Amino acid sequence: MDSLLTAAARALAAGDVLTALGHVSLRGDPPALALRGVAMAQLGELERARELLRQAQRGFGRDEVLARARCVVAEAEVALALRDLAGSSTPLLAAALALQTRGDPHNAQQAWLILARRALLLGRPQEALTALAQVRARAQAPALAAMAALTEAALAACALQVPQAEAALLLAADAAQASGIAALQAEVAHASGQLAQPAARRLGEGAATPLDLAAVQRLLASPACVIDGCRRGVWQSGQWRSLARRPLLFALLRALGQAWPGDVDRDQVIAEVFRTHAGDHTHRARLRVDIGRVRAAVQGLLEIEATDTGYRLRAPAGIDVAVLVPPRDGEPAALEALLADGAAWSTAALALAVGASQRTVQRELAALEAEGAVRSHGRGRAQRWLGTPLAGFTTILLLPASLPGD
Repeated sequence: MDSLLTAAARALAAGDVLTALGHVSLRGDPPALALRGVAMAQLGELERARELLRQAQRGFGRDEVLARARCVVAEAEVALALRDLAGSSTPLLAAALALQTRGDPHNAQQAWLILARRALLLGRPQEALTALAQVRARAQAPALAAMAALTEAALAACALQVPQAEAALLLAADAAQASGIAALQAEVAHASGQLAQPAARRLGEGAATPLDLAAVQRLLASPACVIDGCRRGVWQSGQWRSLARRPLLFALLRALGQAWPGDVDRDQVIAEVFRTHAGDHTHRARLRVDIGRVRAAVQGLLEIEATDTGYRLRAPAGIDVAVLVPPRDGEPAALEALLADGAAWSTAALALAVGASQRTVQRELAALEAEGAVRSHGRGRAQRWLGTPLAGFTTILLLPASLPGD
């Protein structure tokens, strides 16, 4: 590396992006292109940064394995910032292994951390834990240690392991302080504040009681049968029955749960769930069929019995029925939760994260945009979606991840 490249690299490491660009802005050799790409990423010009990093990677020879691997890692971090989650993680995994075996552990750890954060966004907790284990197994720079601990805290919070999340946030705070990076310290403080904010509401007796993550964890650890409107399923004593892909059945179960221990009128259920105020015998026949499907879905946890006017949930003796709902009303909750991180998401990335088709996500985003809950910029493939600021509660439970024991 010549003197100009060395000076540019040192300026980037010190956060002096403009000085770094002054050293390499007129050069087109691969190392200079790579440094320009990193500089543009730090300035927020992510699309231009990705283009420069790809040019640099193509410019390096086949024998320059380390340089090519570093470009792959940098481009993957830019893609993560862009929330471009499409494609395979295999190239990044190969780059991590190449960096580790060729004596660049710092960039190897960065690659593993990107893999963990990507898996977290996609709701793949086991993949994220596997990647994080590679980071924790080796000594880390303070900034990397802070990001790894933040990722670990997010995984623990999504799994409702609140003590583990708190411990990871303490480690993240210490590492962020040691790094001296103000933005990282602010991110840790924001994550810590989210644990104390309401994460869900418990419905009952005509009122909604806000619950933070610790309170939700205590509820799930109790003998109560929880109809969970955040994850769309039923939880009771370690057993989880998912109805996430059967929204109508879950809507019926929620209506029955909100009326427990009383019953709910047939016409009221038809009006609320089937969204019609002119129910006839065909709707009642459909209701009987769907109630039978709900019975099968919750068999062993709850029973549904017919009454003179409707239906009623029956729980085992001594077992309460609790209904959890998101901290605020509105659908779809998972999209709002993903967009609440402040990053600009593409429609394809959102569809990949929530496990739905792009057409479905586009319809839901259009509805949210009409409500003023999200906004977009750009058109076509360049279109990106942003959420409105959410204050006063956390959306951790709405993210696509697994409950404990799932």
